[in-house]
Amino acid sequence: MSFDGIVTRAVTHELATKLVGGRISKIYQPSDTELMLYIRSQGQNHKLYISAHPAYPRFQFTESPADHPKEPPMFCMLLRKHMEGSVIQAVRQVGMERIVQIDIRGVSELGDEVLRRLSIEILGRTSNVILLDLETNRIMDALRRVPYSVSKVRPVLPGRDYEYPPAQEKLDPFEVDETTFLSGFDYLAGQLDKQLVNRFLGLGPLVAKEIVFRAGIGDRKNLWDAFHQLIEKFRTHQYQPTRVEAEEKHSFYATELTHLSGEHLHFESMSECLESFYYGKADRDRVRGQTLDLIKRLTNELEKNEKKIEILRKEVAESDLVEEERIKGELLTTYMHELQRGDSLVRLANYYDPEEKQIEIQLDPLLSPSENAQRYYKRYNKRKASKKYNLEQIAIAGEEIQYLESVLVLLENSSLKEVEQIREELEEEGWVRTQRRPNRKKKEKPNPISMYAKDGTLILVGKNNKQNDYLTHQLAHNSDMWLHTKDIPGSHVVIRSKEISEETLLEAATLAAYYSKARESSQVPVDYVTIKHVKKPAGARPGFVIYENQQTLYVTPDEKTIREMVKRTKPKAH
Repeated sequence: MSFDGIVTRAVTHELATKLVGGRISKIYQPSDTELMLYIRSQGQNHKLYISAHPAYPRFQFTESPADHPKEPPMFCMLLRKHMEGSVIQAVRQVGMERIVQIDIRGVSELGDEVLRRLSIEILGRTSNVILLDLETNRIMDALRRVPYSVSKVRPVLPGRDYEYPPAQEKLDPFEVDETTFLSGFDYLAGQLDKQLVNRFLGLGPLVAKEIVFRAGIGDRKNLWDAFHQLIEKFRTHQYQPTRVEAEEKHSFYATELTHLSGEHLHFESMSECLESFYYGKADRDRVRGQTLDLIKRLTNELEKNEKKIEILRKEVAESDLVEEERIKGELLTTYMHELQRGDSLVRLANYYDPEEKQIEIQLDPLLSPSENAQRYYKRYNKRKASKKYNLEQIAIAGEEIQYLESVLVLLENSSLKEVEQIREELEEEGWVRTQRRPNRKKKEKPNPISMYAKDGTLILVGKNNKQNDYLTHQLAHNSDMWLHTKDIPGSHVVIRSKEISEETLLEAATLAAYYSKARESSQVPVDYVTIKHVKKPAGARPGFVIYENQQTLYVTPDEKTIREMVKRTKPKAH
């Protein structure tokens, strides 16, 4: 993983530089794998984000807002009891491991000084955050308890003595000399990057490949030089936080990654780099886990409607022969005096054809000429009615698909709170069964998210169809500007201003493109028009509108722009 011992060292250095001597003011637990610590230090407020998510474990400074549950979990309450108001005495990394210790000094309920330690373990699927009593080295509790049934080697439970994860039998990269370094490789076996990872603590596959790439093809001393130069930079905390965006994979590290192709983005701090790389990933993963049932149900309904349209279109194509049935009926009526009961086939001049070519008409010999003509008229009327019905059903199925796609997109971009509103909407629309919820509270009024453009203009974004409806048809003013991706499912966006700069319009369009199905696309068409030209047809599903007099601009969704807008606060009145 990219978050190896070197990245741990870089982030730990940031924390130690800014947090030692600071006081912990607030603690929140947004989810069962996340913590947020608010710390006042050196005249500034800092937010320390810690995640033990099995796929996205990390710790870093953050400026992004976080959900603050009204009812804190037990571990959060324990941390508040023993850590809020405490002073941070030290922040250190354990060797080159992905383990960081935050030592704090506080006061007990009796007024005695107490020492605690928050141990942050970034260990992939077994990542954890553990609170220790430093005087006894005993575990007070952990974000993720590990019972004996899960691990007999290292259970993590309250009251047990704290033990470090099993040590790795590797060399410290900061202590090795050139001779030891060069003598430890099997040069005939190749794969020097894997050998580097297997030999040295803290080196992940990414930096190992970078070292081998910088060494190039040459004598063995080049490998030592490439290794030594990077290690010396890490020893003296000379980091170059970098994120690389390639078509297939995005990567990050604490130094420039010259061996990777793609767009290279550089950051002033490792925390900013991590914020950029992980932005929204854990939230979307958590929401996806809570919405698997909805996604499966909606996807099935989507596929059913797509198959329905396919079948109906075939039937419509076949019913295009309907005019031929009418013509045959009229020809039989016209030439009825030439026909006799018992005829099974007749050839008549088609006066609808400019050349009046003859046309063959199959007859039922048991029917009279008049009854045969009526048979063709009935088939004509039946096919005509069938075609009309099928076209109506195709239109209805198309609307269903449009609605289902919009809900799936909105689910992808929603928080857990917004997902609950979407579930309620689907219950009301009859797509899913109504769930019985204990202590069901009064439904909350839809609350679109507020963001601010660089010039301070308020921009509102609907994160589900209820919010879209409320925003567009109740909250917005007639003179406000409304934006939506052209023919692409997504959020409604409203600019709350009569006078809009070109820059603000582009920022709002970027929001509309980002919160749509075209998030990963470029040059996304976004329509914009004043609210007075946006209407909701009678009986239309939530979020569906029609509009006219629109203009279109093209934007490429930019995550950096979105992050800046999310962090931007309401400008102060002068």
